[in-house]
Amino acid sequence: MKKLVVLVMTCMLSLSVFAEGYQVNLLSTKQTGMGHVGVGMKLGAESMHFNPAGLVFLKTNMDFSLGISAVMAKAKYSNAGYSAKTDNPVSTPLYAYAGFKIYDNLAAGISLTTPYGSSLKWPKHWEGASLIQDISLKSYVIQPTLSYKITDKLSIGVGLQLAWGNVNLSRGLMSVKDFQGLGNTMEEKLGSLLPHLPISETEKEAIQNMIGLMKNTTVPPAYARLEGNAHMRVGFNVGIMYDICDKVTVGLSYRSKIKMRVKEGDAELTYSNRNIENMFGQMELLLSKYGEMLAGAGVDIPNISIPKYDQGSFHAELPLPSNTTLGVSYRPTDRWELALDLQLVGWNAYDSLNVYFNEAELGIKPIKAEKNYKTTMTYRIGASYKATERLDLRAGIYYDQSPIRKNFYNPETPGMNKLGFSAGLTFEPYKNLQIDLAFLYIQGFSKNAKYSYENVVTPGVIDTFGGKYKSTAFTPSIGLAYRF
Repeated sequence: MKKLVVLVMTCMLSLSVFAEGYQVNLLSTKQTGMGHVGVGMKLGAESMHFNPAGLVFLKTNMDFSLGISAVMAKAKYSNAGYSAKTDNPVSTPLYAYAGFKIYDNLAAGISLTTPYGSSLKWPKHWEGASLIQDISLKSYVIQPTLSYKITDKLSIGVGLQLAWGNVNLSRGLMSVKDFQGLGNTMEEKLGSLLPHLPISETEKEAIQNMIGLMKNTTVPPAYARLEGNAHMRVGFNVGIMYDICDKVTVGLSYRSKIKMRVKEGDAELTYSNRNIENMFGQMELLLSKYGEMLAGAGVDIPNISIPKYDQGSFHAELPLPSNTTLGVSYRPTDRWELALDLQLVGWNAYDSLNVYFNEAELGIKPIKAEKNYKTTMTYRIGASYKATERLDLRAGIYYDQSPIRKNFYNPETPGMNKLGFSAGLTFEPYKNLQIDLAFLYIQGFSKNAKYSYENVVTPGVIDTFGGKYKSTAFTPSIGLAYRF
């Protein structure tokens, strides 16, 4: 007899949301208004993230800033006349920086940022529910930083990144199509044989009801929700900055890869309705009772069973990619500052995601998924103009490449090449107190792509889920800065 095991924990594969689509660059309201440039700029305390070498150029003894953004993102899927849209909750990445001048050539600071984090919520019963329904990711990084000025023109900086986070996601265990196909298979194998089987009429009726329920279902049979905490891991951020002349500064920064690790994740299971829940129990009971008899008669019926995943825990590991950025700033006059950043994102470190179960006695095999991401570039240009002594105006644009290859395109992260446009301002109502505002619009380039995965009903058979994806995002940001 074939034994079909519905591996609930395949939904853990959605942990790739740490990846593209969830690298949030909302780490300074000022720099958001300039398209996220900043590696070649002297940003005070906010240099800790962009280039720690810039921290030493603090204009005062203490520099504090904090801010928050509201990410309102939408995605749409369409294929052969069918379409579905996300209804994402608003996510709120935040940042806080505190910088301190120790000597004229030495500064220190500490920051809290959320470089990865977002939310995605597809309709509960949409066509791709077996791949993803909803997901929420939060990550946090604390970075103590030191910055040293070697000469008046040359400085270096280093920061220690302490990163942790959590993820919460849900997905269907089987697609509607597969569940209906299972009903058709059972009807084909048992339809003419059922009246002649030596079982009770009540059991025959139960089997017919099961077949009818599977064939006529319009929703996935069951859903799994996973929750996992990625405990603290360590990385680093280093940078160098050099003033070529009074008008031009160049900078280079590197943020290391960090391997996030979920040591013990928990899961829970819910059925679409009580009838389906009862059906799973009846199916397992009947097949355990008559399975050998049916096999002896040449009838090979799939057996649906769900591992005792809720009695155990899992662990997984995946990288947050490295970032190498070259930046240059140009100040043609006292009022203008122009900047360019070229960022190399090391997504090639994310080649696969493997999930292992901690309790060997449960007998659940590891789950392995190929990701095969590619290294990408992001190109950023920004400008700042000092309109008055109390008002600065900003604008920026950037182009962000997607690391996801065409045949690995999962709706859990509907990533695509993106174009971002931003604008912002800083108003100084009192000396040394600044209010920052910014607005960012991101337009994804629509993409036709597919995702290949193993059929849960027929192991070894590869299915694909594909279609056209579109995405947009609006992000207002607000920040406060104070120096003294």
